[in-house]
Amino acid sequence: MYLTVMIRRIWICLFLVCCYGMDHEVVSFSSANPFSFYHVITDLENLERQEVTGILRFPEESGSAPYPLVMGVAGSKGWSEHHLQYMEMYRDLGMATFELQSFKSRNVTSTVGEQISVTHAMMILDAYRALETLSTDPRIDADRTAITGWSLGGGVTLFSAWQPLKRAITEKVSFAAHLAFYPPCFTKPDVLDFTDAPIHILIGELDNWTPAAACEELVSEMQSAGVNVDLTVYPDSHHSFDRIAPPVVDEKGYSLTDCRFNMRVDGAVLMNFLDIPMITPTRQKIALAFCADRGPTYGGNPVYRKAAFEFAKNFMSEHLLTLE
Repeated sequence: MYLTVMIRRIWICLFLVCCYGMDHEVVSFSSANPFSFYHVITDLENLERQEVTGILRFPEESGSAPYPLVMGVAGSKGWSEHHLQYMEMYRDLGMATFELQSFKSRNVTSTVGEQISVTHAMMILDAYRALETLSTDPRIDADRTAITGWSLGGGVTLFSAWQPLKRAITEKVSFAAHLAFYPPCFTKPDVLDFTDAPIHILIGELDNWTPAAACEELVSEMQSAGVNVDLTVYPDSHHSFDRIAPPVVDEKGYSLTDCRFNMRVDGAVLMNFLDIPMITPTRQKIALAFCADRGPTYGGNPVYRKAAFEFAKNFMSEHLLTLE
């Protein structure tokens, strides 16, 4: 068993060197494969173990360690060029970056149209297990780490601040800030208990993949509950408005404009009929069949792509580079 794990780690490292070159370090850690938040909160210790890796990079200009760090979480299509451009921008500011590799570690390339093979729950657990590992590195300032993500990764960024889930995973480490790009906001926790770290959501007004209206509704309720959260809605902008490529239709993707779900404090998301917990892939598919369409639009808006990069630069600088 030990030999098998070591061989797998060596294979992953060689693969990543071929794909990414030598200007990085591969960080490996143990996570698991929970399907839902419910499985994390109620059964974490019994979950199947999963070896996961990430790519750690430092600024080219040598600064003084320990460095603040931004952890990035990709969307349903995996890591894209514009994601990596944000990470490069953060390094230019003097921050270390960490590219979470939840998909590659599970031999998955995309979850578009299914959202089952790699889930929010798996990726949030990965993020915190990675943070626990990175916090032991003397080059990293564990008190100045932020998380950011896009679409699926935006959901990871948002709900990694939800306290019932975080407490089930770790009390050792926390993110100092959460910057979520066009996350799925259509799941509302019954208990709006989030960490004190600042949360900000950037989303396009025309988004029909993860609708802006759902984020407006959720953020309003979170603010009323005293959560440190804010929202920017960019006009005339679709999902992935910060891409370079123009908008196109993805026939396989879910259009979730009409979906709204409630989530119990134990992490179980409920169907809109009979309050059936969506804690299996089959139940999730059934629930989405009643509210979701296919064929959302995604692609860039040059004006608000520029605005988003500028916002991200200022947000991370404020919360990671400015010491109180």
